[in-house]
Amino acid sequence: MSYLKAFPNKEGYFGEFGGAFLPPELEPHFAEIEHAYLRLMRSADFLNELRYIRKHYQGRPTPVYYAHNLSADVGAHIYFKREDLNHSGAHKLNHCMGEALLAKHMGKKKLIAETGAGQHGVALATAAAYFGMECEIHMGEIDIAKEAPNVTRMKLLGANVVPVGSGGAASRKRSTRPSRAISRRPTRRSSRSVRWSARTRSPRWCATSSR
Repeated sequence: MSYLKAFPNKEGYFGEFGGAFLPPELEPHFAEIEHAYLRLMRSADFLNELRYIRKHYQGRPTPVYYAHNLSADVGAHIYFKREDLNHSGAHKLNHCMGEALLAKHMGKKKLIAETGAGQHGVALATAAAYFGMECEIHMGEIDIAKEAPNVTRMKLLGANVVPVGSGGAASRKRSTRPSRAISRRPTRRSSRSVRWSARTRSPRWCATSSR
């Protein structure tokens, strides 16, 4: 049996590592995502749509660049994988487009996320715009002031940017705010997250989190 067939196990462990530690109210939402993913990962329609998005919308595969000046300077062969050439300017669109496509196939209508410097927020807002979904981004008040260009991009893409907290705790607060927003919604419209990500028991909400 190959490694990829053996791991992760049903509990999400790779040997002694891995797993998930979730608030009880989010566990059924994560189970919903897992079941949908395990079903869709073998779907030719799902995979073909994802491949089309990667090639024609994101601009993948991105090139590998040989950094000849740096290589000569340090005496080694240095290569860069140019993920900055993805549409929206970072690698973050890779998982956001995949998660949004999963949300679409699950019948979800809204994406929720938190972001720090704003790159993840821009990527998720881009994915939401592509699929015609609502988008809600939670971002610290200090970061909103510091990262105004990314905030503008999110808003231009149709996202609702929600200010979170103030002072030194802003990062922690904006990281937990999406899960609170999800777990406080009525069951009929509750949501869950895809990266520590969320989607709902009903076909209304979906969320993802990562910087």
